[in-house]
Amino acid sequence: MAGYEIFANCYDALTFNVPYDEIAKYYASILSKMTDGKQVLDMGCGTGNLTVRLEKLGFEMIGQEASVNMLTYAAEKSNKVTWICQKMENTDLPYPVDAVISTLDSINHLESREDISKCFQRVSKNLKRGGAFVFDVNTPFKHREILGENTFVYDVDGVYCVWQNTFCAEDCGVDIDLDLFFEDEDGRYSRGEEHFREIALSNGEICRLLEETGFEVVNIWEYLTFDDPKFDSEKLLVSAKRL
Repeated sequence: MAGYEIFANCYDALTFNVPYDEIAKYYASILSKMTDGKQVLDMGCGTGNLTVRLEKLGFEMIGQEASVNMLTYAAEKSNKVTWICQKMENTDLPYPVDAVISTLDSINHLESREDISKCFQRVSKNLKRGGAFVFDVNTPFKHREILGENTFVYDVDGVYCVWQNTFCAEDCGVDIDLDLFFEDEDGRYSRGEEHFREIALSNGEICRLLEETGFEVVNIWEYLTFDDPKFDSEKLLVSAKRL
């Protein structure tokens, strides 16, 4: 997974339209149905916006993030969350937790199917028997039809961002290049670059990897709903139980 050290400096500004409160309540409702426990690991927590909201909803949160800069921003938001710097595919906790979540398509940011399988294995090792694993993913449809070869431009809160995508049909991956311009108090701009990659798996591949790593798939829903996926779903919620 890429470092995201420069991206961290503008992540919150560029995700201003993400409905964090709604997403946190959605995850909380699913977790409450799947486990009575409260200890939850948030894998790939980024700058911690959902982690801190789930803590306020009553969960004992561990925020895990590989990017030191992302984690620094996250830690400034709460001293009630336990923050750890680890890659998702190297997850190693001192004790098993009741549930593991991964939000905002962090699973897609793992670099290969092998890394996703390794991540699922580490979740299984660090999750109590019968514990819940809940995560959201971007779909192959979104990668192919929405992200594709498109370019997006954002101009918000002192940040100008040109977001360029390159689609790879072989693994349904999208290479993402960011040109970032940061405005200081004097109106001068500094420039930074960031590159990362997302891959998208079919529902069948996700289910197979989960079953191979000790999970039973419970549900796959259209994101932020409890509806069955459609052919043009852009994002899905997957819930699984450790056997």
